[in-house]
This record gives sequence, structure tokens and C-alpha cells, in this order.
Amino acid sequence: MATTINQEIDARGSFCPGPLMEMIRAIRESSVGQTVAVLSKDPGSRTDIPAWVAKARHEMVAIEDLDGYTRFVVTKAR
Repeated sequence: MATTINQEIDARGSFCPGPLMEMIRAIRESSVGQTVAVLSKDPGSRTDIPAWVAKARHEMVAIEDLDGYTRFVVTKAR
């Protein structure tokens, strides 16, 4: 079953902690069950975003390595 992305944020021009802060802001503004994707070129995001998602108890749907950047897909769980 495909996941519907409700919002996608291009944070490829932003560096730590920018992509993480964009993810936090988008999740806070979303409703439970909505899915947010953040695009990031910052290597620190590979650690920071999954750690925050686990701590905040949301659902990490996917981490996709694309052409020179990573796409993080998260569903708001609470």
C-alpha cells in the first residue's frame, strides 16, 4: 500500500539542524495520521531525524537515498 505524503519540504539547501527543525515544525502543524517528507543533503540528518522520530514516538515510514540527498518520510502518530 502506497503512503500518501501530505507535505514535502525541500531542505536540501539547509544544514544541521535545519532539516530536523523543518521536520519538527511540519509534524507539529500536522494532524495525527498525516505524513511529512523532508529532503536533506545534510549527512547529520541520517542520525538526527530518526533519533527525534523515535524519541517523539512518531512513525518512520521510509528513509530513501536518492540522487545526492535523502528523503525522510514520517507519519505523525500522536
